[in-house]
Amino acid sequence: MKNLHRSLIIGCSALALAGCGADEIVSPGTGGNVTINNPTPAPTPTPSPTPTPGVVAADNCPQIANPIGLSNIGTITGPTGSYRRCLMPSTFTVSSTLPRIEGVLYEINGQTDVGIDQGFAAAPGQASVTLSIEPGVIVFAAGNDFLNVTRGNQISANGTSSQPIIFTSRNNIEGTTGEDSSGQWGGVILSGRAPVTDCFLGSEAANTCQRRVEGATNQILYGGNDPADSSGSMSFVQIRFSGFALANGDELQSLTTGGVGSGTSFSNIMTYNSSDDGAEFFGGVVNGRRFIMVGAEDDSLDTDTGVKAQFDELLVVQRATASDTVIEQDSDGNEESAPRTNTRINNATFVVNSANGDRAIRIRGSSDFALYNSLIWDRAGNNGGCLNVQGVSPTRAADATIDEAGPTVFNSVALDCVTNFRGGSGSTAAQVEANFNAGAGNDASFTNTLQRLPGVTTGAPFINGANENGYTPIFAFASSSFFSARGYIGAIPSVAGNWAEGWTCNSATVVLGTSNTGSCDTLPTS
Repeated sequence: MKNLHRSLIIGCSALALAGCGADEIVSPGTGGNVTINNPTPAPTPTPSPTPTPGVVAADNCPQIANPIGLSNIGTITGPTGSYRRCLMPSTFTVSSTLPRIEGVLYEINGQTDVGIDQGFAAAPGQASVTLSIEPGVIVFAAGNDFLNVTRGNQISANGTSSQPIIFTSRNNIEGTTGEDSSGQWGGVILSGRAPVTDCFLGSEAANTCQRRVEGATNQILYGGNDPADSSGSMSFVQIRFSGFALANGDELQSLTTGGVGSGTSFSNIMTYNSSDDGAEFFGGVVNGRRFIMVGAEDDSLDTDTGVKAQFDELLVVQRATASDTVIEQDSDGNEESAPRTNTRINNATFVVNSANGDRAIRIRGSSDFALYNSLIWDRAGNNGGCLNVQGVSPTRAADATIDEAGPTVFNSVALDCVTNFRGGSGSTAAQVEANFNAGAGNDASFTNTLQRLPGVTTGAPFINGANENGYTPIFAFASSSFFSARGYIGAIPSVAGNWAEGWTCNSATVVLGTSNTGSCDTLPTS
């Protein structure tokens, strides 16, 4: 009975187990072992391709008014997404607009002209061509590609604080630029009909002076007889990684103007890591507001060949690994031709960080210069003189018959430099110092209190601190109605008053905003 009872229990147990299902329990029969099979593992899923982040290339290029339209030449991919490449025509012969379309980039190939050069002076019946570029558009190029606005024609490149227009390099699109990248494409050139000097063609005596744009592969002429000429307008614009060198001493820079007139409007322009100058202005009449020049390898601001220039609110930050002067100014080959170069600057901050210890400001060629309400800081501590004025500029009296404005002018200028003054080519450091001391409200032993944005620990400080905002400025603007009177020296008064916020890009050299387009090595995605 005990054995029979044990057998019944075992048999019932086996039946109970068998009820769990054949896939889970297999019984080979009496006297066999019970085998338990675990579930078959699910197959490892094949990973899906990593999707391209951010932007998706548009299906096609937009239509424009120009008879030769935009060419669809495929796509280009980088860290921020994929983009449709829309090749611009070599010449815009009618007014056209480049619209902002998600996933579209506009590409320059070689020399791209806006209009056809209409000559030294306007003639009846000439039709002006305007290239309009919408806010948020990105234009890119490589090698010796550049955009050229010819005489008698215009550009309208007006971004916004939240959607700047960006001119940049192919490498930047592909995500292969770095802190010291530069010289990856040509730049932007505007040629106008305002007077210039140091003629290449024509005769000054006959009032037909023209010059050739340096760095251009073809002969591009500028100069004319209209000081009020307009080459259009540019605002809220970044120009990155430009300055392609065609030959030694013959380079393009981020922004080059030749003979543009006072009708041309410039504001909120940032140039970044040009292998030559941040911007160079040859002749004409230039009025610019809120310029930022970061990381130029030659001069940050270059004025030459008779330009009459005014800049209100100017920030320059040099790149320690490759920079020359902050300002280089000249007049012309023989130094005495009219018009004579005359540059006036108000509310500037110059962070001098020259890689080779060159001068901060170098004025030569008997040219005229005035600096108001500004700070020069030798951050590197190795400059060759914060103010270098050569020739007769520190001492010669005003003389309208030779277009001479008089000695260089410094009012409310603070110097935080290891070496303050330097002469040369007919002037002495003592004369430059006496010229500086003759101005109103200058301080040659200033201690700057510039600061970075809150939470930022890298890059150069550039925002005013207590000493800059506590400085009493002198408003000496009798010679110009262009400048505004402000209660401080320097370019950017405070974090709240940081006009660089929004439309600029950041780098290891300087972090300009916390809600701008981000790193200069990448593209905005919205």
